Amino acid sequence: MMQRLTAMAAVFAALLILSGCYHAPVKPPIGLIYTNTASTIDTDAQGEAVSMKKGMAKTECVLGCVAWGDSSVKAATDSAGINRIDHIDYEFKNIIGVYQKFTTVVYGE
Repeated sequence: MMQRLTAMAAVFAALLILSGCYHAPVKPPIGLIYTNTASTIDTDAQGEAVSMKKGMAKTECVLGCVAWGDSSVKAATDSAGINRIDHIDYEFKNIIGVYQKFTTVVYGE
């Protein structure tokens, strides 16, 4: 009985770690215990200068079961009053699959 319970707990833990809210066009390495990465979403930027305005919008998730927030490009541009987008980055944080945060970062004028 104890072995069965341990096996079920291991499967449940694996499902929690491997599930979640994270879906992006560019996927940097993800740590099993902790991840804190940033990357670009705009794949056709060619030597553009980084603008002074920076807008951010985030979505958070707990246990891969409950997610909230708005990490859309529109929410990020609205947060900084950006009318013309130069480029878009994102940040991703994961702590043991229990807590995840996805942030869209928009640069522009």
